[in-house]
Amino acid sequence: MVEYLVFLTISASLYALFALGLNLQWGFTGLINFGHVAFMTIGAYTTVLLTEKGIPLFLAMIIGGFSAAFLGLLIGLTSLKLREDYLAIVTIGFSELIRLIVQNEQWLTKGNFGIQGYQLPFGNFQPNPLGKMMMIFLLTLLGIFVVWQLGRNLKQQLRLQKQITGKSYQPSSILNIYISTSFALILILLVYINGVISLSNYTYKAGLMLLILFALAIVYYGLDLIIHSPWGRVLKSIREDEEIPKALGKNVFWYKLQSFMLGGAIAGIAGAFYTWQLTTIYPTSFEPLLTFNAWIIVVLGGSGNNAGVILGAIIFWGYDSLTRFIFSNSELINDSQLGALRIMIIGLILMILMISRPQGILGKKEELSLNN
Repeated sequence: MVEYLVFLTISASLYALFALGLNLQWGFTGLINFGHVAFMTIGAYTTVLLTEKGIPLFLAMIIGGFSAAFLGLLIGLTSLKLREDYLAIVTIGFSELIRLIVQNEQWLTKGNFGIQGYQLPFGNFQPNPLGKMMMIFLLTLLGIFVVWQLGRNLKQQLRLQKQITGKSYQPSSILNIYISTSFALILILLVYINGVISLSNYTYKAGLMLLILFALAIVYYGLDLIIHSPWGRVLKSIREDEEIPKALGKNVFWYKLQSFMLGGAIAGIAGAFYTWQLTTIYPTSFEPLLTFNAWIIVVLGGSGNNAGVILGAIIFWGYDSLTRFIFSNSELINDSQLGALRIMIIGLILMILMISRPQGILGKKEELSLNN
């Protein structure tokens, strides 16, 4: 049970990191990217191939992020002036192009044979009791940081609710805020307790879980800072109506390009963690379904809300594990039918959500990027 919860924590954190890049591009800037997996592919293969050449692991990951950003530069220079639907088509095309290159250039990527036996973070690391205590201490610091961020988010929501409703709070809205906050605290406590147990009985996956949680916290906090900066406000104005920042003398194309590159870099870093989770990568590991899953997470949690993205990733993987458990021993359907049924169910959930709450669970209706 502990190992499975570690797997779920890694998977949810990985997808949250991947979706944060998409949320920056679409949720905050209004750029439709249906080929987001291409950035993950570039980051993943760059990291693995560089480590095989002797480049230090984390330096290779950073270079992989820059490589994904460079791909964003190439796509952006050629397509960001296009209309939204044409941009979506171009990103799909680039994604397929990257997939075909990875699949067919065997001299570089080994093609369908895949790459095995590459270097992993903490791969041969066996901490002594003091080392385990230090890792648990780092996890505790991370938990304190997350609780602090949750408290800040709660204050912001209460302040916003008071501004909307006037001096008196609306009981139903306040109740929803406190319920969601309590739910988040329970999840944080569950992850922390499970993390302490897994780090006490250290395995490679436990070390990877701690590493990806730190990476997610750093990216989340960094995005929170820049989104609330003047740069982030320009992105939101572009999302709403790009003619307004143009009238104010802003170079809209340059801001779009920056957002597209930064979102791609985040996805590239997620690609490195994806390879470390799989420990073996093939071209089939980077199917368009990954992009579809990222869109589910952003739409479910709420576009333009980074906390919503993390919540969406948790719900997505909670749904994934729950449906696997419920239908695992069913004699009515086989495995292929089960996969199709689970996708149909998540599609139905999204349809209902789009009708009842199009902004997502934590999203703001006034911040929908496709509201025209």
